[in-house]
Amino acid sequence: MVLAPPAKERILVVDDEPALRERLTFHLREAGFEVDAVGSGQAALVLAAKVRPAVIVLDLMLPDLSGTEVCRTLRADPILGEMGVMMLSTRGDEPDRVLGFEVGADDYVVKPFSVRELVMRIRALARRTTHRLAARAARSTAAGADRTLRWRGLEVDALRHRVHVDGTELQLRPLEFKLVQVLLEHPGRVFTRSQLLQEVWGPSYSAESHYLRVFMAQIRRKLEPDPSHPRYFIPEPGMGYRFEG
Repeated sequence: MVLAPPAKERILVVDDEPALRERLTFHLREAGFEVDAVGSGQAALVLAAKVRPAVIVLDLMLPDLSGTEVCRTLRADPILGEMGVMMLSTRGDEPDRVLGFEVGADDYVVKPFSVRELVMRIRALARRTTHRLAARAARSTAAGADRTLRWRGLEVDALRHRVHVDGTELQLRPLEFKLVQVLLEHPGRVFTRSQLLQEVWGPSYSAESHYLRVFMAQIRRKLEPDPSHPRYFIPEPGMGYRFEG
């Protein structure tokens, strides 16, 4: 049975500060989203299973479960693991951001933040999540189509969002998959950091080079047995990355 995608543009806000929950709920509804809001990690998991939002806006510091624990639990679930996760935190150091991405966050925003920018980022993440789930739901009607990209033992199934290296399936997060797909679809082309950010995250992320560094490091650890001798994705100093075509 193919699962239906979640309700379009539905957002779940998880934060233990009532004033911030109310503020975000107001602005997100003004922007046209359907919004639910809770103040604890356990309540978030229960409600996420019930309403299946496109995006969870998840505070890192919660009174029961931490945001990282909630994110890990979501990513381990075969259904809930597909939704977008935007993590909020007062801790903006790079190790904290890296930890957020490593447990499965799609985006990481440091408090205090611009509500307008946050809404833009949520909209972009909701759009990516909706498109991804729609593509998965369409698999049954296009089961015979072959949209697999292949090169030197690397196979990227664009329809089913699966990646294999030398016959072994790799577990890639949606944004990791998108980066691999974009580079593999343009062998030999050098993508600047700004171009990759706009291709994968959207125009509002063009200056966020730390996001790209984190995700490319994760991808190369999964795909490249020896990072000092890259087999697929070649860093271009001062520029960005290219796929070895």
